[in-house]
Amino acid sequence: MTTKADYTAEEWEVLLRAPVVVGLAVVAASPSGPIGVVQEMSAIGRILGEEPQGAETPALLRALVTDFNAGHRPGGVMPSAQSLEELKAHALQTCREVSALLARKAPASEAESVKRWLLTVARRVAEAAKEGGVLGIGGVRVSAAEQATLAEVAAVLEVTL
Repeated sequence: MTTKADYTAEEWEVLLRAPVVVGLAVVAASPSGPIGVVQEMSAIGRILGEEPQGAETPALLRALVTDFNAGHRPGGVMPSAQSLEELKAHALQTCREVSALLARKAPASEAESVKRWLLTVARRVAEAAKEGGVLGIGGVRVSAAEQATLAEVAAVLEVTL
């Protein structure tokens, strides 16, 4: 089991940045108009503020959520991306860094829990607003572009959807 103390300040920033940029990648994958974007952006903050449930939740994941709830916000979340594709590439690179970091420092079960949580954040953001349709009527909960982004995130994190 690892805790915040097992990570350098820079490593901790990468871990804190990951759920935010993963959520942003999903938002960028298929912007759903101003209301949908607001709903998806709000979902990021709401999800990160939720305490993980279950006795089996790793201390590392609890510490990440505790830092968010305490108001800590990571730097480098919004790179100087010139396009939505660059923002998505930044998110995927952050996921690669998280995977490598967890592989080096965390037990396999703990790493798996954190990576699954990141994918859950991404999925819940994708589900936060309907895509397409008119005024929310006739749209789909998760667009094809969002589904593709979820699949890419899962592949980089080496977890199944």
